[in-house]
Amino acid sequence: MAEEKKKPKRHYQVWKGSNKFFCGGRLIFGPDVASLFFSILLVAGPAVSFCIKVYNIINHNKEHDKYIGYWYGVLIVAVALTCLDITFLFMTSSRDPGIVPRNASPPDPDETYEMNTPSMEWINGRTPRLKLPRTKDVIVNGHSVKVKYCDTCMLYRPPRASHCSVCNNCVQRFDHHCPWLGQCIGLRNYRFFYMFISTSTILCIYVFAFTWINIAQQEDRVLKTMSTDILSDFLLVYCFIAVWFVGGLTIFHFYLICSNQTTYENFRYRYDKTNLYHKGVKKNLAEIFLSKIPPSLNDFRAYIQEDDSIVMEPTSPNLGSTSKEKIDIEMGNKFVEASGLSLPQILQNLHHKHLEDNMRSKEGNGASDSLPSPFCLETKEDSANAEDKCDEDSVTPEIQPVHQV
Repeated sequence: MAEEKKKPKRHYQVWKGSNKFFCGGRLIFGPDVASLFFSILLVAGPAVSFCIKVYNIINHNKEHDKYIGYWYGVLIVAVALTCLDITFLFMTSSRDPGIVPRNASPPDPDETYEMNTPSMEWINGRTPRLKLPRTKDVIVNGHSVKVKYCDTCMLYRPPRASHCSVCNNCVQRFDHHCPWLGQCIGLRNYRFFYMFISTSTILCIYVFAFTWINIAQQEDRVLKTMSTDILSDFLLVYCFIAVWFVGGLTIFHFYLICSNQTTYENFRYRYDKTNLYHKGVKKNLAEIFLSKIPPSLNDFRAYIQEDDSIVMEPTSPNLGSTSKEKIDIEMGNKFVEASGLSLPQILQNLHHKHLEDNMRSKEGNGASDSLPSPFCLETKEDSANAEDKCDEDSVTPEIQPVHQV
């Protein structure tokens, strides 16, 4: 019966990284995607509470027709900012950040880097070989830049790319892995990440400001209102604390954008002397916000044969091994080929009993200068006739083939 042909799988189903896919591979998240729900709660919870608070203010003032249009405008803007913030959050965490496709096999080493090194592992048929260098020089804007070899992805990382230990992928223009969003921040989602944190900052300031305005409109009952209105107190404290975090993050990343750096590069002080990627503030801003986002290098929904999806296990870039190289020790190889046994088997089958008996007999006859062959071998079937296999008068050792059982 003919074997049934295996049904091809989609690329995301055999992906070697730690990502999690949804909607048939259309959405890609990091392994810590569960933290995304907590982040949504931190954003939407206070925002929705503020909208409910404003709606109650509108209903309370309907009879007096006081500030109705004003608070309607506040409510519409609050809803718009909240929806926009959640949208940017989802666009940041659910898309490919710029994952570099893995290499199916290690790249061919340059001849200048190849060097053979003998070892005592010749019995197992392995000879280590130094193959791949740890770094490689590439030209960026007329300057030489070193790029590192990734042992996991088995490739030399593109400039500004780095390997994320959480997602287990190399990411283009790697900025950092955000645990709050459960995703890497890289070339293809950095713009949406900045829009998310900046919108969060604006939303915090907006809620904080109009909560104070609502309390201040209570005329002489400000302290009394603050002591009884628990929701307003919570919004004031929460937004005051949150704005320091997201606001500081927004200012820091605005500085990085203007200087064309990433968080990873800034923390490692790569540009203390010269920043090869700095093009001026205007061009740096245009590169982030106005340039076209490059397409993904991976088609996660493409069908792929199961055999094609197998990726070699990562190997050390410095030590490789050839499959059939051995050290030739004089005539040892010829003897191994003639006997049909491996060297460890031959060493185990050496028969030492007759060697000792022959040496004693020679010493007794005063002919200690003649030694029997130390290579006299026997197998289990030939052990009864082992004495006939050695020539006691032979001075030159003679190798006799062994019959393999």
